[in-house]
Amino acid sequence: MEFPQHQKPADGKITYPPGVKEITDKITNDEVVKRLKMVVKTFMDMDQDSEDEKQQYLALALHLASDFFLRNPNKDVRLLVACCLADIFRIYAPEAPYTSHDKLKDIFLFITRQLKGLEDTKSPQFNRYFYLLENLAWVKSYNICFELEDCNEIFIQLFKTLFSVINNSHNQKVQMHMLDLMSSIIMEGDGVTQELLDTILINLIPAHKNLNKQAYDLAKILLKRTVQTIETCIANFFNQVLVLGKSSVSDLSEHVFDLIQELFAIDPHLLVSVMPQLEFKLKSNDGEERLAVVRLLAKLFGAKDSELATQNRPLWQCFLGRFNDIHVPVRLECVKFASHCLMNHPDLAKDLTEFLKVRSHDPEEAIRHDVIVTIINAGKKDLNLVNDQLLGFVRERTLDKRWRVRKEAMMGLAQLYKKYCLHHEAGKESAQKISWIKDKLLHIYYQNSIDDKLLVEKIFAQFMVPHNLETEEKMKCLYYLYACLDLNAVKALNEMWKCQNMLRGHVRELLDLHKQPPSEANSTAMFGKLMTIAKNLPDPGKAQDFVKKFNQVLGEDEKLRNQLEQLISPTCSCKQAEVCVREISRKLTFPKQPTNPFLEMVKFLLERIAPVHIDSEAICALVKLLNKSIEGTADDEDEGVRPDVAIRSGLELLKVLSFTHPTSFHSAETYESLLQCLKMEDDKVAEAAIQIFRNTGQKIETELPQIRSTLIPILHQKAKRGTPHQAKQAVHCIHAIFHNKEVQLAQIFEPLSRSLNADVPEQLITPLVSLGHISMLAPDQFASPMKSIVANFIVKDLLMNDRSVGNKNGKLWSSDEEVSPEVLAKVQAVKLLVRWLLGMKNNQSKSANSTLRLLSAMLVSEGDLTEQKKISKSDMSRLRLAAGSAIMKLAQEPCYHEIITPEQFQLCGLVINDECYQVRQMFALKLHLALVKLLLPLEYLAVFALCAKDPVKERRAHARQCLLKNISVRREYIKQNPMAHEKLLSLLPEYVVPYMIHLLAHDPDFTKPQDLEQLRDIKECLWFMLEVLMTKNENNSHAFLRKMVENIKQTKDAQAPDDPKTNEKLYTVCDVALFVIVNKSTACHLDSPKEPVLPVKFFTPPDKDFKNDKDYLSSEARTVLLTGKPKPTGVLGAVNKPLPVTGRRPYTKSTPSETASNISSSSEPSSPAGTKGRDASTESSEMGASENEENPVMVVKTDAGMKGVNSEAGQGSGDQRGKKRGATAPPANGSENSAASGDNVGAPPPPSKPRRGRPPKNLSAAASGAGPAEKEGGSGAGRGRKRAAPAQDSTSGPTVEPITIKIPKQQKDSNTTSPQRQMDLQR
Repeated sequence: MEFPQHQKPADGKITYPPGVKEITDKITNDEVVKRLKMVVKTFMDMDQDSEDEKQQYLALALHLASDFFLRNPNKDVRLLVACCLADIFRIYAPEAPYTSHDKLKDIFLFITRQLKGLEDTKSPQFNRYFYLLENLAWVKSYNICFELEDCNEIFIQLFKTLFSVINNSHNQKVQMHMLDLMSSIIMEGDGVTQELLDTILINLIPAHKNLNKQAYDLAKILLKRTVQTIETCIANFFNQVLVLGKSSVSDLSEHVFDLIQELFAIDPHLLVSVMPQLEFKLKSNDGEERLAVVRLLAKLFGAKDSELATQNRPLWQCFLGRFNDIHVPVRLECVKFASHCLMNHPDLAKDLTEFLKVRSHDPEEAIRHDVIVTIINAGKKDLNLVNDQLLGFVRERTLDKRWRVRKEAMMGLAQLYKKYCLHHEAGKESAQKISWIKDKLLHIYYQNSIDDKLLVEKIFAQFMVPHNLETEEKMKCLYYLYACLDLNAVKALNEMWKCQNMLRGHVRELLDLHKQPPSEANSTAMFGKLMTIAKNLPDPGKAQDFVKKFNQVLGEDEKLRNQLEQLISPTCSCKQAEVCVREISRKLTFPKQPTNPFLEMVKFLLERIAPVHIDSEAICALVKLLNKSIEGTADDEDEGVRPDVAIRSGLELLKVLSFTHPTSFHSAETYESLLQCLKMEDDKVAEAAIQIFRNTGQKIETELPQIRSTLIPILHQKAKRGTPHQAKQAVHCIHAIFHNKEVQLAQIFEPLSRSLNADVPEQLITPLVSLGHISMLAPDQFASPMKSIVANFIVKDLLMNDRSVGNKNGKLWSSDEEVSPEVLAKVQAVKLLVRWLLGMKNNQSKSANSTLRLLSAMLVSEGDLTEQKKISKSDMSRLRLAAGSAIMKLAQEPCYHEIITPEQFQLCGLVINDECYQVRQMFALKLHLALVKLLLPLEYLAVFALCAKDPVKERRAHARQCLLKNISVRREYIKQNPMAHEKLLSLLPEYVVPYMIHLLAHDPDFTKPQDLEQLRDIKECLWFMLEVLMTKNENNSHAFLRKMVENIKQTKDAQAPDDPKTNEKLYTVCDVALFVIVNKSTACHLDSPKEPVLPVKFFTPPDKDFKNDKDYLSSEARTVLLTGKPKPTGVLGAVNKPLPVTGRRPYTKSTPSETASNISSSSEPSSPAGTKGRDASTESSEMGASENEENPVMVVKTDAGMKGVNSEAGQGSGDQRGKKRGATAPPANGSENSAASGDNVGAPPPPSKPRRGRPPKNLSAAASGAGPAEKEGGSGAGRGRKRAAPAQDSTSGPTVEPITIKIPKQQKDSNTTSPQRQMDLQR
């Protein structure tokens, strides 16, 4: 617009635009506003090229900057003036008409103040405010301020104003103009001062960020736009605070870590120079400071799209180092970070794995717990995010010492299993990757803790076979799960059902007691039953009170009793069980209580006894699945199971369930399917089917005659011509389910007894099994006919004759398939003798004495009863095992235990030191199982003391666990049964000591009472038992032990009371025992709580005229026993492994610490194992056990790897245990039970064999490589008790240590032994 030229008056009068009158303080505000609007219009229309107009309105421009306008109270006036001034800067650019710096400052501060009007977008003046902002941004007017000394004040005010006014009602143009305005100041200035930087950064602090999200976004975009310029200023700020520690440089110093996080999220380039400073901070001495930096970096490294770890490797490595920080919260923060990192950055998993491995063994429970949470959370998001190693850490923690950690690990694995294996959310490959979880979770059922058992039951019911599925789906899930489980997991699952069934039985008995009239006997029985139930619940101490309370409620509420009775009824269905549990819980709920521990405990009980999986409908569904597998129409292959495996495991599953839920099987459809299984060729399938009939068929005869008529001929056929196992089950089945069993059994007995022919041993085995079981089940009917069979055929014709020549391959053990039929028949003949005697249960005919003499002769002759040397070494091993097991079986019957002589007991016990590993292993297992069920007399527990001499760590560790288990079972039994106090002599574990002393005194290896090596052997055996007995000094038991041993010294050996040497050996063993007790206990000198009673069978009554105060240990012997001189122990690390090369393998000495599986940390240095700790991998490698074989009792292998072991030269040699420590002995060669051929060349002729004990073995020196000096040291037969003779360790001299070590607690013993070594003891 063209304005007429107005000449500036000579007197300096101001020229206004046409139509605008003079603006002064004399006129009203409204008039000022009206005139200013016209001025604004004029300046808006002017451009920079209007030189005349610029000159014409110069005075007006100066006038508008006067105080009258800048300090005008009217906001409309101020707004219009600000718009004018903005246009003036635009028109006169680049030179402003104002030359005074102060004036410029006033003007810009004035304009800045007016920008606050932008806040209200609904204001009628908003457009003018927006015009003001747009003008300033477009012209970059504020850049004029760079020339001012205190321009920073203006900029700070501007930035503060803009950040304060921005809000969500502004459109993008407002934000854009603000950004233009501020970014020009940052980018075109000489630098950003700290105060100005603070005005930007303060909007990133969480508190401000949450207050004004738009200000945060504005600051974020501004920083992104100015990153190149502002990065230096940011680096300087953090350098001042982080490195130099100058927190006073900014009010934001305390928020540096929050700021770094935000800046990194905005643009990592903003922190290029800051990251190295964080590495410095990670190494700070202040734990809290390190924690803050770790928290920050965890967020930076773990952020979704962060590439910091790859771009800044030194910082990443330094951060990983904090996983090992001494400060617990720092380690905890690192572990928590790992979860996000695994999920957001799978490529970093490899770096994290090693550090998580260390933290999974952290001493802090919370850290171990969070390692599990980290791995499981990542796995639940995507299984590919966690590698096998990480899952392995979780697997390890299922055996953690802390319940919280174990629970988290178990539940985590269960969730992964359900997601990927049950629901197949990630395909078959992922399911296969974690297929081990099902086995591992069930293995945990072997643990002692009731909490572990209950959690496994819960996991099984909720995650492995979810109880809320429909019956068909649920049973399909169970059917294929059972088929895929490993052997130990199957045993655990069977045990779980057995325990639940047992608890149901206890509750049923409790309800029966409620039906009886009140009496003192009833109350006592009820109390005992309540204590038993409480032991099956978590925290048995508290559970006792709750169970008592529950019992009181049961007594008062008949309806509740009826509900509980229905719940445990054999006919209760799964759906009915849910209703019963709900009803009982509802009756016991007290609404006012927020937590009800009583109700929780009752729920635990109900969950354990309720049939959530198995009822009649479920059994029918399982049988249908089995039928489909038999017919070939099932989904076996789709489920990854071969049809034959599905059928066999399905039958095994039904067999197990037939023990716990027999009533559910009673249907014609089920039995018809089982009959089909009986006709199948698979022997295992038929055997399982017979056993199911045996367990469930009590009503077949009365209710299902058609099934009966079909079943009888099949059972007869199996008893006569089936496999031995089928024959046994068939005989028991007939006895269990038929009323006319005598007739049925006679129809089997008579033809079998007539057809016995020793010349055809292959056809003898099944008849012998059937005859033995028939005579045991029906002794009144068949005991007499059996006597002639035993005398004329079993003993005379079968056992006393060797018709065939065995395989002379030198092996001490061979697989079942390689054993000759004649020897298998002889083994069954021995079992038949035992069954026949167990059926009679009396010794009126003295048959038991004859049998025991026969079995003893078999042991003395090492299994070669005829001594014709026709029988092979491996077959002799089988017969020794059979004879020893037979004596042990007879000892379980009181009438036969009484007639077993001490010599026969000793012969039986020495089998645990047999030269053949498998014989020792199987005998020890049979011994343990009989003892733990309290079937064997206490004296047989003493046999485990001989295991101290076993050359294999595995066996010593197992024996120690057996001792721990047996002793705890006996102590618990005494506590739970008040009547047991009358039988303490046969129950109290301490009473095993006299038997042990007597057994060791008659050890064939103990020939010279003053021989130091033999004494050290005796001490090992004594401490092996005493260490476990003396773990706790309950009721002053240490003094009781001392008193008992002292009393033995005042008696004589009942086995040979007049033999001075025999008694000297007995007293010497007593002195060694006293020496061990006194050196291991400071409390043994107190008064004994009661007078010990000694078994008259082994010791004569004390003679008042006889006082034995002689010391049978020389001072030299005491010194040797005390100082613990190093004694090489030949632990055969290569047991049952084929040698890598032909010929003999040099034996490498094992140090005491390497052989330490059976002695605790309290054992003296001279003991056969210095420290008890043992690496699980070492243990399992010794016996070829894999990690999953949680049950340490190894099954005898029959594969090719076993065929080259147990050779005659390797273990059939070594006459004496005493030889194993000859001072000049060279290293022994080969492994236990194995040696190369040709080692016995030039061996001396075998010596004549004595008729008792373990006869000396020939070829010992040649096979073990013993030198002449060794051959002279020690005496006595040592089958299996000897160890290879390693060279003496010249570096280890005698170390004298005072033996005042505290006895460790039993709990510590069990913790330090590898968990895998405890599994079998929970059976």
